[in-house]
Amino acid sequence: MKMNEEQLVNKCLEKDTLAQKQLFEYYSKRMMGVCLRYSKDSEEAQDVLQMGFIKVFEKLDMYNHNGSLEGWIRKIIVNTALDNIRKNKKMMNNVEIDKVDYQLHNYNENAIDALSAQDLLKVIQNMPTGFKTVFNMYVIEGYSHKEIAAELNISVNTSKSQFSRARAYLQKILLKEKVI
Repeated sequence: MKMNEEQLVNKCLEKDTLAQKQLFEYYSKRMMGVCLRYSKDSEEAQDVLQMGFIKVFEKLDMYNHNGSLEGWIRKIIVNTALDNIRKNKKMMNNVEIDKVDYQLHNYNENAIDALSAQDLLKVIQNMPTGFKTVFNMYVIEGYSHKEIAAELNISVNTSKSQFSRARAYLQKILLKEKVI
């Protein structure tokens, strides 16, 4: 960045379009990766990215310089992706954990390392929306099942169920592709 983070934020708050462009260009590629994990395809991810950055610029006056600007932007992007999911009401396959009639056997946590990032992203994008959302929030964003339940307005057991099913889905794909 040509300016330091604080100067850039201040210029953006002054509605300086060059500073806004610079902020967008600096963070958009990383945030696109976040959007892709929550979206069904790159078009939807691009829409989420655009909506997210609109919110970033609308709420930039709320950024208090505690913590990283990137982390603050990421939280807005994740919330925008979740809003998009809620808007589309595609949270299918929600099943309470006590109704799940399968268990994972010999799940290899290191199998994911054998996939390229691009392959893993493709597998995640093809997951049913409920699986994908909980998987991303739990594994990648670090939310607890309690936080996921509150954010998505589902029960903790449903969050756990969705995560369990996401792992089973991932295991099935990895076995099919002979990664594990």
